[in-house]
Amino acid sequence: MKIGTVEVPGRVFAAPMAGIADRPLRRLWRSLGAGYAVGEMTTADPRLRDSAKTTRRLTCDGEDGPIAVQLAGADPAALAEAARYCVDLGAQVIDINMGCPAKKVCNAASGSALLRDEALVARIIESVVAAVAVPVSLKLRTGWAPQNRNAPRICRMAESAGVQMLTLHGRTRACGFRGTAEYDTIAEVKSLVRIPVIANGDIDSPQKAWAVLEHTKADAVMIGRAAQARPWIFREVEHFLEHGTAMAPIRIEEVRPLLLRHLDEHFGHYGDFIGARSARKRIHFLARGLRGGAQLCERVNQTEDCAEQRRALEYFLSEAAARSPFFEYIGDMSVTPAQDDAHDGANNAQS
Repeated sequence: MKIGTVEVPGRVFAAPMAGIADRPLRRLWRSLGAGYAVGEMTTADPRLRDSAKTTRRLTCDGEDGPIAVQLAGADPAALAEAARYCVDLGAQVIDINMGCPAKKVCNAASGSALLRDEALVARIIESVVAAVAVPVSLKLRTGWAPQNRNAPRICRMAESAGVQMLTLHGRTRACGFRGTAEYDTIAEVKSLVRIPVIANGDIDSPQKAWAVLEHTKADAVMIGRAAQARPWIFREVEHFLEHGTAMAPIRIEEVRPLLLRHLDEHFGHYGDFIGARSARKRIHFLARGLRGGAQLCERVNQTEDCAEQRRALEYFLSEAAARSPFFEYIGDMSVTPAQDDAHDGANNAQS
């Protein structure tokens, strides 16, 4: 499929989770089958442009294309100027965030809070589309609340204003990450527009991805939470969509060098102090539900030394491979809504 003139391989995309989908993780996801990985949500506020966090989030050196940057804000002029700035840095697609449900973002009238003001939505889209020569996409929720699912109307307006792709999460702002995603609204949007529509929300297995695509007729799926624990889910989903059968379990020795390289890149991206602290969360997700995972998490929690954390992960993977060629899951590896809400608050506090 294409986003405007930009070619995108495959039908399995990675979500732009704030504080999570950084450059090292996007590179890992791409190496494991993600055809498209949007950069983590970044504020359009020019006062924060020179901050270390914003600079890290906009860094795309060494990353395979297409390079997509997601911007959040409520001021059309500021968003347009930020889009131009990102294109100058190498962005090939600008994605506008109207889907984040975090209180900090919505209290600033950004993210999914924008869905309450359709006139402002129109001005933002028109300003950003006019500002850049690259394609503009939009990520949003189905509406502000279950009784007000206005995504179909907004999506038709966005298409008319020049947006080249829509990503729709099957929850409203009021839902947060609670309950289950609904896909009827995504199916309705797909029937109303001609540009690509991407389905997002609760897609955690190849079978679920297939079912969502069948129901919505969407052009692709976007995966977020599930890819934190199983970054190879992109490859699993793509295989299922192509062949109709489950892929053989991934071998530990196949992903071991990729995971260790990812950790090295993570430390290089953030530096020793922030890198060691933030790597704990990354390792915790990878270890979720795995035999020996609790012991791994305990070990990395006890040190702020990057080399020691790497040794802990390397030892864990070596021990796991010695027991079995494949990962052994003995517990729940899902992410609860409460954990999601907590991560949203923490992640957006870094913005």
